[in-house]
Parts: sequence; C-alpha cells; structure tokens
Amino acid sequence: MIDIHCHLLNGIDDGPKELVDSLIMARQAVDQGYTDVIATPHHLKGRFSNPGDEVRKRVEDLNTKLVEENIPLVVHPGQEVRLHGEMLENLANGSVLTLADSKYILIEFPTESVPFFAQELFFNLQMKGYIPIIAHPERNVEIRKNYEVLYRLVEGGALAQLTWGSFAGVLGKKIKKFSDQLLEANLVHFMATDAHFYEGRSMEVDQAVQSLKQNIGVEQADLLLENARLVLQNEQIDFDEPTEIKKRFFLF
Repeated sequence: MIDIHCHLLNGIDDGPKELVDSLIMARQAVDQGYTDVIATPHHLKGRFSNPGDEVRKRVEDLNTKLVEENIPLVVHPGQEVRLHGEMLENLANGSVLTLADSKYILIEFPTESVPFFAQELFFNLQMKGYIPIIAHPERNVEIRKNYEVLYRLVEGGALAQLTWGSFAGVLGKKIKKFSDQLLEANLVHFMATDAHFYEGRSMEVDQAVQSLKQNIGVEQADLLLENARLVLQNEQIDFDEPTEIKKRFFLF
C-alpha cells in the first residue's frame, strides 16, 4: 500500500519528536503492508513552516537511515499545505511541494471553514496542471454542515482524502457516519493515515482496511487504494461522478 498523507518526519511539526519515533512508525507502516509513504508535514499552518528544500533534505536523511536500519520503506517528499492565496507562486519557487513531485497537491482547509477563494484558487491550480487533493474533509465543520461545499469542489475537478481513523470511528460516531456518507456519494478518492505517532494517530490500519472492503466491496476498495499508487506514478485518476448524500429516516 501507499500512504499519501503521513507526518513521519520528526521534529518539524506536531508529529514524532525524535528520530527513534519516526523509525518505530516506519516499522509499523511496513507491518501494515505499506511500501511507500509520502511525508506531508504541515506547511504554513500556525507556527509550522516547512519549505520544500527543508522537507527534501529531511526525507533524504530519513531514507538513508531506513536503509541502515533495514526497514523496507521508501519515503517521498510532500507537504500538507494550508490553503493560501500565494500557492501558485510558492509552487513555482519550490517552497510548496506537490506529492512526490507529481501533479497532485495535498491541501488543508481551516478546521472551521472553507475559505471563500478556494474554488477560484482550485480552478487556477488546475489550469496550471495541478490536481488539488482536499485533506480530511470529513473533519471540516463547514463541510459537515453543508456537504455541497465539497460536492462543488469535487465536481470542479478536485479530489478528496478520507482519514482511516475517521472511517474507523476513532473521532466519534458523527464523523464516522459522515465518512460513510461521503464514500457512498463518491466524494472520497483516497484513504490515508494522517499518522502523527506510533500510538493513537498511528499507521495501524489493518482492521479499517478489512472493514472498508466489507462496507463498499473488495473491488471498489482496491480501486480506492490503488489511487495512491497512481499519485506516486503521477498518472491520471478516473473516478465516478459525485452524487447527493442520501438522507435516511428511521421509524421507531
């Protein structure tokens, strides 16, 4: 498997603090079946600023250490970029990175809202050949209140990444239910760990993977997981048109 959203690099954001913690996470990833991980430290989120050159150097150093430790995992450079108006300029100067040097870029919205300029910026990114991937939309308050915000962005060509922990119910029943609804409405294109440590928000996904296959079927789940490999190979991702979220009524 491939993980496109993971805070594996130590000491640069709210992920692991020490190198030993990163190595434990890497071994955990291998145990779960991962062969490649795209490191996505926060960039331009609060106090966290991790420009492209710094991320590349840290990824190179970690890969060297993984070889020394005989851990069969390859780490690729990326960022979880907070949405900002100068994104095109920062992509051009290299301070903002795409995922593994592909055309795909992982973008995070503020927790409570979707900035008003998001749709226009996404359009401009796509006109330059980039494909926005929205990080964990199931956790965004505005999207949970009005899923059509996400629907319009996906209909316009953006993709969305659901977190395994949200799907597994780690963040509560409401986010779990909304995650299921997004999957059913074809508003999810990637599953990722968003792991920050080897405990809690970790790389352990085996049970969630099995649950996903039971919920949406093995074939559909495998296609969803394969999309991460297509990102790594910088290939086009085909996906079904999004649909309306079905409202269910229960009689007691």
